[in-house]
Amino acid sequence: MELRQLKYFIKAAELQNFTEASNSLFITQSTLSQQIKQLEEELGIPLFDRIAKRVRLTEAGKAFLPFAQKTVKDADDGKSMLKDLMNLNTGTLIIGVTYGLSNLLSKAVLDFSAQYPNIQLQIGFGTTQELLVKLEQGHLDLMLSFSQEEKNGSYHTLPLFSSSLALVVHQSHPMANRKQINLKNLAHLPLLLPSGGYSIRNYLDSILQKHDLLLDIKMEVNDINMLLQLVNSGKWATVLMGSSIFNHPDLKAIKITGEGMTRLGTITWPSGAYRKKSALSLSGMLTDHAKDFPV
Repeated sequence: MELRQLKYFIKAAELQNFTEASNSLFITQSTLSQQIKQLEEELGIPLFDRIAKRVRLTEAGKAFLPFAQKTVKDADDGKSMLKDLMNLNTGTLIIGVTYGLSNLLSKAVLDFSAQYPNIQLQIGFGTTQELLVKLEQGHLDLMLSFSQEEKNGSYHTLPLFSSSLALVVHQSHPMANRKQINLKNLAHLPLLLPSGGYSIRNYLDSILQKHDLLLDIKMEVNDINMLLQLVNSGKWATVLMGSSIFNHPDLKAIKITGEGMTRLGTITWPSGAYRKKSALSLSGMLTDHAKDFPV
């Protein structure tokens, strides 16, 4: 069993198409098919059902996939560890981030790139759930989001700062002169909210259910930047963490009072994976900047 066979198997399982997988891996389809066939022969069981032009995992393939992913991840971690031991100031650091933590990451990245100019940063935005999937699959070195419960030991979190749930409005909005507002006072305001899938929406929904409240939701948007642009028109308001308005100087975050309105901004690490020196260095920079981060 070879490492490249496992990589081919993982990519084919992800795309469910040998042609697309081979193109993604920059190899021929015949090479990919041959290597997967050899892997199946060695294991003594089919990993894929071939159906027309598409493939899907057999029961054995589904059972084998997490072990293949772990083996490839462990090999990559080993290479990263050896590079660190040789003090190589090169490599790649892959970071996932939710919108509300963008400002903090931007500040840390400026320091990081000055200290490690030869390390390539790959930064991807997504919802918390999207990023957690990538983290668990080994596609991220770390992620920044608001607090998550640790699940089955597959990841754990490091708290950075606390932020309050806030009503976000334009400076011209009738509520803009308020410094704080009670959750119940939101019931009759026309609101735009993030779509389901965003942890802030799930968090807000749980609070509303606890208080038996319904909001006047005019629109749901699955892009936070667009959501804030619409709020910037002055017509609507939204509910986000107070730290989300960093790039919108005409918006104001009005603190929502009540129990459970504060969340933690966190770094989330994959459990058991090797932590690159570059990742630990970035973590330290994030921690330093978080001390002065507005809530």
